[in-house]
Amino acid sequence: MSSNTPDAPPTGPSTRQEEARSFVFLAAVMVPVLAVLTVASYGFMVWFYQMFAGPPGS
Repeated sequence: MSSNTPDAPPTGPSTRQEEARSFVFLAAVMVPVLAVLTVASYGFMVWFYQMFAGPPGS
């Protein structure tokens, strides 16, 4: 069974250059962006929690 639908153009195997470009994009762009978003969202959650619970030790 083919994964291509009848109206979609057939896709061949990916080339080495496409794979290298995808790896560079994931490693150099997406991983740092996701890391920054993760740390920022954690910091926002702590800040928001401390607005209601007060600072530590209070």
